Amino acid sequence: MAARTVIIDHGSGFLKAGTAGWNEPQMVFPNIVNYVPCRENPGPSYAQRRVSLGIDICHPDTFSYPIERGRVVNWDAVQYLWSFVLENHRREHEIPPVIITETPLKEPADRKKMLEILFELLHVPSVLLADQVQMSLYASGLLTGVVVDSGYGLTRVQPFHQGRPLPYSGKTLEFAGQDLSAYLLKSLFKEDCDRRSVFQLETVAVTQMNKCYVPQNLGEALDFRESQQSGLNESNTYQLPDGSRVELTPMQQVAPEMFFSPQMFEQPGPSIPQAILESVESCEISLRPLLASHVMACGGNTLYPGFAKRLFSELMWDHFSSIRATVWAGSNRNFSVWLGASVVAHLSTYQSEWMSREEYGERMRV
Repeated sequence: MAARTVIIDHGSGFLKAGTAGWNEPQMVFPNIVNYVPCRENPGPSYAQRRVSLGIDICHPDTFSYPIERGRVVNWDAVQYLWSFVLENHRREHEIPPVIITETPLKEPADRKKMLEILFELLHVPSVLLADQVQMSLYASGLLTGVVVDSGYGLTRVQPFHQGRPLPYSGKTLEFAGQDLSAYLLKSLFKEDCDRRSVFQLETVAVTQMNKCYVPQNLGEALDFRESQQSGLNESNTYQLPDGSRVELTPMQQVAPEMFFSPQMFEQPGPSIPQAILESVESCEISLRPLLASHVMACGGNTLYPGFAKRLFSELMWDHFSSIRATVWAGSNRNFSVWLGASVVAHLSTYQSEWMSREEYGERMRV
């Protein structure tokens, strides 16, 4: 079964999907759908509108995010996205087993709805619901340590010991990649900023990927950038689709500082290093050195140049001065959740966690 299992990691920013056993997901696309009124019956309800992936250039004000801050806000859109994935992985008339990753913020009603969609509407033969943070742990190859997963909608910190989450020690911060995007959108376009503008969203995305970094010392980085003459450094500028060039301010370039100094960007604390410290200190004293020496950074925000080095520096010198801290950062850490689920698909110890369609039917009859 493992060889044909399809893994769906549906996050707030992107959906990653593919067949277990690969080194990375074969499908990665934004967690965005758009609803366009049908020409035959252009009413406001979902039943009278056509749904499709991504942003419709002709109707840029019709898109939405089915999952926000780790919570499903549009189950119809979620069903559409999962159906799209499974259609692309269907073998002849056979629907594959599915692993769906779950957010730690899941509610019992959410799990019930997920199973209803998968078994009753998409007709999958068997399902495994897997915790996203725990999957990131397995992707690292470790069983003990602290997982720091910072994605588009949430930043999560969770200590593990022997593969199990330590109780009452996890932290979920509701500031993440979308807050960095919102800051840059407002900073770059000021009073003209429009979160529905495809042009502005694309400009922000390109700026984040190509121009932003985490400084090792914010004060020194700002002094250095401000001392440079305007227009001399190519890394300070970005090109708009119309060909014109705009120069970035020093603060725009070091915007990922938000994860280390959230108050400077009017974001609620704590910072990621502080959250790690508080999380580790809530665990047994005997486990703290082992946990601090195995901090696993994963999620898209940890890919910013300088992130892992800065995190290590703050943990080593500012927070765990008496404990030797170590930060683990894999090259595919933006896919850690998906890769960990791919590992679980091949583990015999997880066979009892799977639910078949027959078992689901028996539960519903009880």
